[in-house]
Amino acid sequence: MDPNLNEFNLEYFQQEWELEDKMFDRQQELLEELLRREEQPRKRKSIYRDHQAAHERLMADYFAESCTYTDAQFRRRYRMNRPLVLRIVDSMSNFDVYFTQRRNNAGKLGLTPIQKCTAALRMLAYGVAADACDEYVKIGESAAVECTQRFCKGVIALFQDEYLRRPNVQDLQRLIQVGQERVFPGMIGSIDCMHWQWKNYPKAWQGQFTSGHKGTSTVILEAVASYDLWIWHVFFGLPVSLKDINVLDRSPVFDDIESGEAPRVNFTVNGRQYNIAYYRADGIYPKWHVFVQSIQMPQGSKQQCFAKQQESCRKDVERAFGVLQARFAIVRQSARTWDLEILGKIMRACIILHNMIVEDERDSYSRNWENIDFEPSNNPSSSASSSVQTDVLPEFQVHVQDRSGSDNHTRAELRDKSQHIQLKKDLIEHIWQKFGITSD
Repeated sequence: MDPNLNEFNLEYFQQEWELEDKMFDRQQELLEELLRREEQPRKRKSIYRDHQAAHERLMADYFAESCTYTDAQFRRRYRMNRPLVLRIVDSMSNFDVYFTQRRNNAGKLGLTPIQKCTAALRMLAYGVAADACDEYVKIGESAAVECTQRFCKGVIALFQDEYLRRPNVQDLQRLIQVGQERVFPGMIGSIDCMHWQWKNYPKAWQGQFTSGHKGTSTVILEAVASYDLWIWHVFFGLPVSLKDINVLDRSPVFDDIESGEAPRVNFTVNGRQYNIAYYRADGIYPKWHVFVQSIQMPQGSKQQCFAKQQESCRKDVERAFGVLQARFAIVRQSARTWDLEILGKIMRACIILHNMIVEDERDSYSRNWENIDFEPSNNPSSSASSSVQTDVLPEFQVHVQDRSGSDNHTRAELRDKSQHIQLKKDLIEHIWQKFGITSD
């Protein structure tokens, strides 16, 4: 036999044996890996949530005829009374099919409208994480986030025209009459800015949304509030790098006055006629005809009396911000979303809900000026066609009526510094006649 052939066969069998050894070792490794995986606990692909049982428990706790918790506890946890919550749930069910109870592809019933609205209201009211309502409402994290976003969108679409409207003739008549009772004729509210801290802002925007002296990123809300904490104007989304006066330059707060769409307001102070209503503001705002600020260093009894009255009335907008943050903790805590548009919808929805609560509970904290009688317009949601004139105090007359399209104020009139100084002098004299002389 050829010796070369024997060497070849021996080498061939050695390679086969080595290959078999490697295959055997690989099989042993795979077997050990399978044994390890079997010993480890497996993750469930889905969590069984008994939606029907959660709905029945929710109804028995808060919405049944003889429910577990009292009306006061319901008001504290939902931030509003039960009839208002049911009104919102019914409106959301008719507006968006998402807030109706539906079956999935497996035929299982999903969440009810009350469960979805409860989860959204709890997230807005408490500012909790998305999965915090899972134990009680039985709603998943992603579903809770989607539910809250759709809820805010629905609230804006359904109630914005009514609860974020500009003051019409009837509203202005009431606001100005209350202003006269508070010795500020022609005053229709207070204006100021609030900052909402933004935790998860895009790093590319750090220079705009981060304040230098505090080192925190915030988004600015400009608002106008009246004596009853109703917020009439909302302008949100500008970075903290813009101060209040820069926000005012971009704000649409005076657009209706400049375009001639706002009702005309005529009032008399200290024997002088004025035709532009004004807001109370702090010292950072410019000396325009539409703003009345306090006096930083009042000299004499007249100026001190005026500063005291102005600063006490200007706290209306500060109180409105405080109540808004107390009712909806989501705007008090740091915002955790990445999208500025979603932040705007959340803020807008919370303000609309705040105004709805103010309207629903206005009688519970009414004051003496709430009982002022005035002639209402035929349509409270729009400007009246006829003029309304009221003599509330002997020395004042207020006339509010629809403005014609040609009768509008220019930007220069709104920013007239001389008119601002004259109005302030007349108010100082009027307040002194009302309070100072009697006190002496």
